[in-house]
Amino acid sequence: MFVARNFLSRAAGNALRKPLVNIHRVTAFQALKAEQKNYSTGGTRDYTVREALNEALAEELERDEKVLIMGEEVAQYNGAYKVTKGLLDRFGEKRVIDSPITEHGFAGLGVGAALAGLSPVVEFMTWNFAMQAIDQIINSGAKTHYMSGGIQPCSITFRGPNGFASGVAAQHSQDYSAWYGSIPGLKVVTPWSAEDAKGLLKAAIRDPNPVVVLENELLYGQAFPMSEEAQKSDFVLPIGSAKIERVGKDVTLVALSRCVGQALTAAATLKKKYGVETEVINLRSVKPLDVETIVKSVKKTNHLIAIESGFPSFGVASEILALSMEYMFDFLDAPAQRITGAEVPTPYAIGLEQLSFPDEDLMVKKTAQLLGL
Repeated sequence: MFVARNFLSRAAGNALRKPLVNIHRVTAFQALKAEQKNYSTGGTRDYTVREALNEALAEELERDEKVLIMGEEVAQYNGAYKVTKGLLDRFGEKRVIDSPITEHGFAGLGVGAALAGLSPVVEFMTWNFAMQAIDQIINSGAKTHYMSGGIQPCSITFRGPNGFASGVAAQHSQDYSAWYGSIPGLKVVTPWSAEDAKGLLKAAIRDPNPVVVLENELLYGQAFPMSEEAQKSDFVLPIGSAKIERVGKDVTLVALSRCVGQALTAAATLKKKYGVETEVINLRSVKPLDVETIVKSVKKTNHLIAIESGFPSFGVASEILALSMEYMFDFLDAPAQRITGAEVPTPYAIGLEQLSFPDEDLMVKKTAQLLGL
């Protein structure tokens, strides 16, 4: 790690003394922007999650010369999921860096760069591949600030697709929300909408602590309305603050990542079929966890269901149910429930795969059962 730190320190110093924009690539970047949608600051516009993440990265690279991006295929190939599209053309190869296929290596280089005073954004092609780098993330990144007595911050962002994808089987569909959420020293965010993606990624890059950004592959191409405020370059969401996506009085559904959209669909069905007014909370942040928002909601609805696509054992939903016993017991009219993925490695066969993760019908069924409908 110290070799990486010294190497990155020298490289960073040389990079920051050079022009931050590669003049020869500006024309190519302008051509790219001309092909994209014209998002003005006048009124709400639709952004895909991919576009929101791309805009957040571009704005932070522009704002702070200490920010850099590194990972597999982030530069020449524009990112495996095109999240970093156009950034090499705009900011040059000193700040958008293709790495070898060695997660342990480039995660370590990123931690070294952070300890040297830079603010790296490390992309994993999938969080499943970050298993190779978990030592760097947890033992080096998460613990350095504490072990140094608060003297040595480690401002680094680890991001990439997490959890359930489609047709990629057991080794590429794991959800790491609970894994990293259990580690002191890390902050962990799970964006759902385009505004979540932009605001939380910008907050992660600016945070002096290591932050894990767990995106979802199936959301990259999904479009969401982006408010006029969120389109501005100074838009940042606070880490650790949940959002009430739908107000209700009968039952509280707490969800994260892709499950938020499913919960909203289930809530609409519950209203149409049973007249149930469902409150849906978008968790946004796993660590720190916004317990206060959940408690306030349960005081009103007196019913709680926690929803995630991860495994049931020792998961985020399990933690929320434990917290319900500590802080919400007196307000619950029925035992809190959880809806999770199945306790099984993700199958490749499409029929079995569909049975391995929660869907809207299951959410409607379990909510109706809880309410005795």
